[in-house]
Amino acid sequence: MELSSKSQYALLALLELAARYPQGEPQQIRQIAAQHHIPDRYLEQLLATLRRGGLVRSQRGAKGGYLLARDPRKITLLEIINCLEGSNSNQVARDSSPQTPENAVVFEVWQEAHQMANAVFEKYTLKDLCEKLDAHRPKNLMYYI
Repeated sequence: MELSSKSQYALLALLELAARYPQGEPQQIRQIAAQHHIPDRYLEQLLATLRRGGLVRSQRGAKGGYLLARDPRKITLLEIINCLEGSNSNQVARDSSPQTPENAVVFEVWQEAHQMANAVFEKYTLKDLCEKLDAHRPKNLMYYI
């Protein structure tokens, strides 16, 4: 199991939007793309997909850009991944090879792994990721002598 570059780039962009959610401040594609080294056109396509999925909204005008459509506490990682990859990406397809006991066992374990991964993605929200990011950032400490 692997996080696709599509999902990874989208999560980076959504983290930027989540950080600015309290201020209601839209972010422009070029700002996000430059900060995270994402090609502008690719990010534009990803945000359009997220907009169609109801996760972000666009605001026109000179101070326009993209904003989260809902509170970051209400957007799960599973919802984001399903929006980008399709809800069928969570389904484990049975191999077209003959059904042997060995194949059945491997399929069962693979299916269990997908269910556990989905449970983790369902558990975490964008807000949770923002909090984890804040915990990883270095603190600006001032020392007075």
